[in-house]
Amino acid sequence: MTDANHTVAYVGLGSNLGDRAGNLLLAVRALMEASFCVDKLSAIYETEPLEIESDVNFLNMVAEIHVTNVSASQMMARLLRIEYLLGRRDKTVKKPRTADLDILFFGDQQMTSEFITLPHPRLHLRKFVLVPLNEIAPNFVHPILQTEVGELLAKVDDTSEVKRWNPNFDIARELAANS
Repeated sequence: MTDANHTVAYVGLGSNLGDRAGNLLLAVRALMEASFCVDKLSAIYETEPLEIESDVNFLNMVAEIHVTNVSASQMMARLLRIEYLLGRRDKTVKKPRTADLDILFFGDQQMTSEFITLPHPRLHLRKFVLVPLNEIAPNFVHPILQTEVGELLAKVDDTSEVKRWNPNFDIARELAANS
């Protein structure tokens, strides 16, 4: 949905360095502090690193954000600032990161610049994006592929593991390892 002043955007959030869950929480808080209305949040999913040089799994989620009087480029600038504030200094592709925030969709807008590509050019190939996106927007239609998110997930070739994150499982595993 997009009109002259109001847009519904979907943002992918991920972290695999440091306090991964804490980084996601801080990123959501920073989105609100950046004057974005966070309307929906998916659950958090633990995912295998895909195209990243790391042995540490990611935590990923997706946020539905209502944006008012902000362009996609302005939103991207705010997301980059949030990443920086959360400790991401190295924007090199294929590196672990404290915070990774990507605009997946900005309404039905399509654009390509050196700064941003909309919709995100690889979201339909990545289960770690599609699973949480499907949770909160299964019927959203990809403006280029003209396919609903749920159908994209059903067809994706990505076989990486994406499972709902359970922090209690991690604590129990750590306690067992230390006993």
